Amino acid sequence: MSDEVVQQLVEVLKHPVGWMAKALFDLEVSGREHLPEGGYVISGNHVSFIDPVIVTLAAHRNIGYLATGGIFEPSLVFSKFIRYFGARPVARDRVPVGAIRGALSDLAAGKPVAVFPEGRRVPYFRETRPHRGAAWIALAAGVPLVPVAMHGTHGTLGMVQSAFRRSAIRVWIEEPINVLDYADHEDPLAAVSQRWMDVIGERLDPWWEDDPIAGLAVRDLDPSLQPRDHGSS
Repeated sequence: MSDEVVQQLVEVLKHPVGWMAKALFDLEVSGREHLPEGGYVISGNHVSFIDPVIVTLAAHRNIGYLATGGIFEPSLVFSKFIRYFGARPVARDRVPVGAIRGALSDLAAGKPVAVFPEGRRVPYFRETRPHRGAAWIALAAGVPLVPVAMHGTHGTLGMVQSAFRRSAIRVWIEEPINVLDYADHEDPLAAVSQRWMDVIGERLDPWWEDDPIAGLAVRDLDPSLQPRDHGSS
């Protein structure tokens, strides 16, 4: 399926699917005015298989994805569906040269690309440090990196609630990070990745503190999974 056909399909379906999502998930999105024109890397926190769908609905555009193999696992139908909508599988045991080339080509053509810096689903934000892939691709392409904070997706197809169920989902599209501002930094990739984590944390930390599902249910999975000190790096 060509990008043009997929984009036309997204344009046709985005409003009815958006209405369905609002009804099914109590979905609220804010900050769409922060989305740049043309290509950019859009990076959200990742706690559920449904996160790529939510990011696409939030952006109102066809988005290419770099996704680890796990997201293709729920079902063959789901795997084919997200491949049609631009998801490229990324192997965890080698450098994904083909996927990176595809992402850079998409960005050069003005198509946004989504990369989840955590690299895999995690039970809660701050459970792991961000990988550098999103920052590297944004710097290599010379495009902005747009942080997207999502709360509530842990309640469906996540590590906390693995079943598909209704969940109130809130999405905040934050101001783009101009990655070129970090080009002269001693470690540009680390600086951009840390900035992404700080922006997402500023938005999600208060929600994490007040969310009994994210707090108690996560620790039921593994007693060692405790919220990290918000002040730690």
